[in-house]
Amino acid sequence: MGDVDLTAEVSIRVIAGSQAATGAYPASPVHEVYRYGWLRDGSWCAHAMDRVGERSSSAAWHRWVADVVLRHEHRVAQAMDAAWHGTVDGRVMMPARFTLDGDEEPATEEEWPNFQLDCYGVWLWALADHVRRGTEMGPRIQAAARLVVRYLLAAAEVPCYDCWEEHPGHRHTSTLASVAAGLRDAGALLDDAEAQERAERLQRLLVGPEHTLAGALIRFAGDTRVDASLLWAIVPFALLPGDSDIAVTTIRRIRDELLVPAGGVRRYQGDTFYGGAEWILLAASLGSVAIARGDTDLADQMRRWIEASADAAGHLPEQIADRPQSPHMLAYWQQRWGQTATPLLWSHAMHLILLDDLAGDDAT
Repeated sequence: MGDVDLTAEVSIRVIAGSQAATGAYPASPVHEVYRYGWLRDGSWCAHAMDRVGERSSSAAWHRWVADVVLRHEHRVAQAMDAAWHGTVDGRVMMPARFTLDGDEEPATEEEWPNFQLDCYGVWLWALADHVRRGTEMGPRIQAAARLVVRYLLAAAEVPCYDCWEEHPGHRHTSTLASVAAGLRDAGALLDDAEAQERAERLQRLLVGPEHTLAGALIRFAGDTRVDASLLWAIVPFALLPGDSDIAVTTIRRIRDELLVPAGGVRRYQGDTFYGGAEWILLAASLGSVAIARGDTDLADQMRRWIEASADAAGHLPEQIADRPQSPHMLAYWQQRWGQTATPLLWSHAMHLILLDDLAGDDAT
């Protein structure tokens, strides 16, 4: 950890300086495995840049996504057909990441777990917010948004990888939340009643017996654990009122089980990726939820921990592994992929979002 004063300007500079000429945000500009444009990571980055007034950067991202989606329209049609007929193959469904030029990555011995629906929901949600803040959508972006809505209407409830690119074959609660938020907001933006109706159905499913246990959201049916990504269903997706019983119980479980004293937030109990360490972006998410519930002390605690986690260059990593759940698996991932990705643009994006929440975002 460095002594740099990590300000909003530093995080803005990291994100803007890493953006490709195409408009794509790499997950990390320096980590070999992360030099791709993930729709999930990039959409959070675009949302953060919107929040701080960097509209040209976020607009370039949304144009890039639209171009990529329209370029792969044939794949959308194949994926929709597979979803409708129950013949889903992860290699047929739309990818979660592309090269910075917008191409599908070439096949390798280690096939990436690309079938992730949450990323398309997050893009629709971020796009709707981008337009709501005063930016024109344009015909190509509108066409791409309508295409993604059709894709999610076909595939919304199909089991897939979760937002961490793990645990295939399940219908993940956090994924349902992302898709519901995307269909709800894109449906309103595009005046698409079917999308809005499906979002309402997914929202009811989200709080039903398959995705809850003992009054809290759980990761997926049959798994009793919480996952810190479930916070997004409360803030910013606003699918659950922050004072509802299920939100309060979910937040309590996450604080009790995943918040490390004087530290950050783990993804879930039993996590072994890079030892199951504390994630910068999840600490920011907990901070934003705390603000919505009036707990500015916890939010500021998360901010201080995040900013103290920056290196001497002001770069935020993906996670801090001072207190891993599994030291053995930390060593395994470090040997396999090297040190944790630093900077991780998503970490910087969530830092900006937390700062803006602390300041009081007025969506202007």
